[in-house]
Amino acid sequence: MAITHVQLRELFKKFWEERDHKEVPAIPLVPQNDPTTLFTGSGMQQLVPYLLGAFHSLGKRLYNIQPCFRAQDIDEVGDNRHSTSFEMMGNWSLGDYFKKEQLTWFWQFLTEELKLPKEKLYISVFTGTKEIPEDKESYEIWKLLGVSEEKIFKYGPDKNWWSRAGIPENMPAGEPGGPDSEVFYEFTQVKHNFLYGPKCHPNCDCGRFLEIGNSVFMQYQKMPDGTFKELDKKNVDFGGGLERILAALNNDPDMFTIDVYKPIIDIIDNNDVKVKRIIADHLKAAVFLIKNGVIPSSKEQGYVLRRLLRRSIVKAKTNKNLIVTGEYFFPIIKQIMSIYDGIYFNYQQDFSHISNIIKEETIRFSRTLEIGLKEVEKIKKMDGKTAFNLYQNYGFPFEITEELISEKGQKINKQEFIEEFNKHRERSKIASAAKFKGGLADQNQQTIKFHTATHLLHQALFDILGNQVRQEGSNITTERLRFDYYSPVKPMPEQIKQVETIINDKIKQKLPVEFKILPKDEANKLGARSFFREKYPDMVKVYFIGDYSKEFCGGPHVKNISEIGKIEIFKSEKIGSNIYRIYAK
Repeated sequence: MAITHVQLRELFKKFWEERDHKEVPAIPLVPQNDPTTLFTGSGMQQLVPYLLGAFHSLGKRLYNIQPCFRAQDIDEVGDNRHSTSFEMMGNWSLGDYFKKEQLTWFWQFLTEELKLPKEKLYISVFTGTKEIPEDKESYEIWKLLGVSEEKIFKYGPDKNWWSRAGIPENMPAGEPGGPDSEVFYEFTQVKHNFLYGPKCHPNCDCGRFLEIGNSVFMQYQKMPDGTFKELDKKNVDFGGGLERILAALNNDPDMFTIDVYKPIIDIIDNNDVKVKRIIADHLKAAVFLIKNGVIPSSKEQGYVLRRLLRRSIVKAKTNKNLIVTGEYFFPIIKQIMSIYDGIYFNYQQDFSHISNIIKEETIRFSRTLEIGLKEVEKIKKMDGKTAFNLYQNYGFPFEITEELISEKGQKINKQEFIEEFNKHRERSKIASAAKFKGGLADQNQQTIKFHTATHLLHQALFDILGNQVRQEGSNITTERLRFDYYSPVKPMPEQIKQVETIINDKIKQKLPVEFKILPKDEANKLGARSFFREKYPDMVKVYFIGDYSKEFCGGPHVKNISEIGKIEIFKSEKIGSNIYRIYAK
């Protein structure tokens, strides 16, 4: 392959900086204050408020490369193109340039910087609806760039329209949206599969075409009467998959041959190609999630991590001569870290922590797996209730039981399993599954109150436990806030009570909440606190709560902390080595 993933990153960075774009640091894989989604699933996720009109401290031209995770793709992993973790390369114009510049620049990046062959690139544009005109402007721009008409395809709103609510008819009044234009790479060595239709085209699912970039033009706003008007301030939101672009550069539709996967695949001791892909994908995703503060558990992000690890263990055991020990995955973990060394990982700092968590989960599950597999062998007919009992007694997620029994030609009624599951747990995997589809910053007033309260909590922990306290993460819903932190000393119950008292005393003082946009160095000199897992740009937004708290943050917040009301810390627990968790409401 002509270009490595490291070189691709540098070319992308250089290209947009030459065009006056500022880099927006990537956000953590686990959104800190967005209860609508479990994970960061796109590069634009953190940009939603600014695409809707908020002012960004870095200006109107932005770019970044964002690690992402999509749990809904877990079951699809094993073929040559699905994965759970990936990176999105993005650039944005917030009311600055529009279609001509965006399409011209992206075409230049693909054909001049990356030197992708023009004859293998295809385009899609919006064909229009009764209410919204065809995107003739994009169509004409592509023609001026030298793309022939037979390589420009027109699709309706289900393919070439973006809004937070989906197609135009689903958009509420006042909501912005617009057409998009995608670029596809053609793998000419792939023969069309007629199961997907009589004729192949860029949006065909047979695998011959791969979308490598999508430019969204936020151009319209829906009116109360159902019509659409053009926005005065138009935005560009571009996203392109780093791994997909590498696959195009490699001219190979198998994503697992690119240099962010092949070194992992090569060291996995298994003869089954599908198994190797699953282990490579799941271990890579697990390493990234643990780096972002996730630990295996029975709910939310922790449940997804546990499922990834346990599925990897089950797949590794399909090699009949293999016994998965606690250290079995260590070489794979090392390989993953070496691929992203200096980008997302520091081996000396990260390996021990990440490998120990995976080792503990491997040992724990391998023990129950051995027992559980013996039980599975005894079961002549598997139903949903029996599958749930395996989950309860041996920790087998439904998907793993389903895979093991499918080898015997049996099919389990998932609805029966779900019914049993819901009888025993208020919060089930099914209840949290909707969060996999989110990704829009929550604007619920209670969420905003809890988010502001975390600033008070953060400072109060410093007041009581000392300056070595370090935020490890947070998660907020409309029902409660959760705050993780590092402390070299174990907090005593009376100290947690003191923290709660400080928070409520400050709320009674009715302190104002204000922000300033400052150079990062100046903000650090002021003593503004920050979340150490997050990277910050040169210009930052700092929120001040009176003269008590100052913290790097993008918002949103209440205007006065009296709006928060009384805060109660109802749970405090240890979740790792010197890592503690507080729940409050």
